[in-house]
Amino acid sequence: MTPANNKSAKKVPVLEAFIKAKCPRCRRGDIYSTPTYGFSAQRMHERCSHCNLHYEREPGYWYVAMFVSYTFNVAEMVTFAVGTHILTGSNSPWLYVGVLMAVVFLLSPFNYRYSRVALLYWLTPGLNYEPWRAEDKAPLPGDGKAGEKPD
Repeated sequence: MTPANNKSAKKVPVLEAFIKAKCPRCRRGDIYSTPTYGFSAQRMHERCSHCNLHYEREPGYWYVAMFVSYTFNVAEMVTFAVGTHILTGSNSPWLYVGVLMAVVFLLSPFNYRYSRVALLYWLTPGLNYEPWRAEDKAPLPGDGKAGEKPD
C-alpha cells in the first residue's frame, strides 16, 4: 500500500501533537524521554521510536532553537510586564525586575523544550506530517519493512 492510496491512517491534530511533543513526521513517537519539569535534565531521543526520524537534522541544528527560545522569552516578558503594570500600576523597577526574573526562571524548561519542538514542527523545511507513517506497520517506499529505514 502506498502513501497516496492509504486513507485509513488517523490524522493526529497538529496542536495536540505539538503540546505532547510528538514526532512531527508521524506524530506518534515521543521527542523527549523526560518530563518538562522535574529534578533531572531534559533528554531528547535521538530518533523517533515509531518512524525512525533522526531529530537533529544536521550538525549545529539546535542552535536555531536558541533564537526561538529568545522569541518566547521576549513575548513572555512583554506580556508579564504589561500584566504587572495593569494589575499593580507600580513604577518601581524592582517589582518588574523581580517579576520578570521569576518568569524567566520558571518558564526556562518550557522554553527549552518547546523551542526545539517549534523548530521541528514549523521552521524546518522539508519536514512534513506524513499520516501514513502513523500506522502501526506502515511500509516505507522501496523498503518493504516497517520503520527501519534511517533518514
